[in-house]
Amino acid sequence: MAALAPARALRALYAVLLTALLAAPAPALTASAESPPSIPPAGSPARPPSGPSSGTGTGPAAPVAARTPRAPGVRGLEIAVPAYVWADDPALAELTATGPAASVVVLNPGNGDAPFDASWRARADALRTGTTATGEHTKVLGYVHTDHGRRDPAAVRASVDNYLRTPDGALHVDGVFFDVVSRDCGPGNATRDHYAALRRYVQDTMHAVDPGVPDLVVDNPGTATADCYLEPGHRTADVFVTYEGSYAAYTSGGWSGGNVFDAAGGYRPGTELDPSGTAFWHLVHDVPDAAAMRTTLAAAFARGAGYAYATSAAMPNPWDTAPAWGFGPETDYAAGLG
Repeated sequence: MAALAPARALRALYAVLLTALLAAPAPALTASAESPPSIPPAGSPARPPSGPSSGTGTGPAAPVAARTPRAPGVRGLEIAVPAYVWADDPALAELTATGPAASVVVLNPGNGDAPFDASWRARADALRTGTTATGEHTKVLGYVHTDHGRRDPAAVRASVDNYLRTPDGALHVDGVFFDVVSRDCGPGNATRDHYAALRRYVQDTMHAVDPGVPDLVVDNPGTATADCYLEPGHRTADVFVTYEGSYAAYTSGGWSGGNVFDAAGGYRPGTELDPSGTAFWHLVHDVPDAAAMRTTLAAAFARGAGYAYATSAAMPNPWDTAPAWGFGPETDYAAGLG
């Protein structure tokens, strides 16, 4: 690789320093969601807006300056947003209008069980027209819960079909976000193999609709995952959410020390399993202000994440509103990392 430009070298040095400052040994995190968040079924009466946002608003998006996509092998940070709201929610309208656009948006109609009807498909189509800082289009994923691998596989596949086998026969999403995912391999890797089979089902179903379409599968254990999930030939997803928790924990001991683990060696960054730098995603809530948002994103990049999202919203569902500072400041700041 060519020598780093001065600005890039400074960012790389900053990332190293930030890792040293923020990383601290701690007990392993457990997945933050023991059960999927409760989202009203599509078609129910619209819930009241959550209040005004200080973000970008719902008007026309500002023009996006042309940027050169990162060269292969150059790590960056992308903003990926779990948007657990109604299809017509103001937060989704704001996210649709944001420029640069988010790289990934997760849509969640009734935890994946309510119909992915015309209003949801229209919202997905609108989001997919967004242009990210690197000139690509936003990828939209459909939410599917798995109950740590205990949910009936037929029910999981039915939820997948809800997004991929639409009445018009077209694809309106780019893949699936599996939530409440186990982080353990299971006896004889049985749990890992269960999730690998779900990934193949997504791939096969999407390719049956459009053989040329690229697919994106995300697993969310909410904490570091066993390295068996990224084993070549048995990989269960393209991207893994390896942190989901509060800002306080993320910056003061709640970070487990790595994105992957094994029983013998403990936690490690997992970079050897992630040559593209895009395998890990960190989700951080209860972020106090925009300055802390920037600290969060820089920490995520330093800790090996290719995707991240920081929000001021709090539990029990921090993914049902826009952050206090809006989406634009996040996508803008992330564009300068890497």
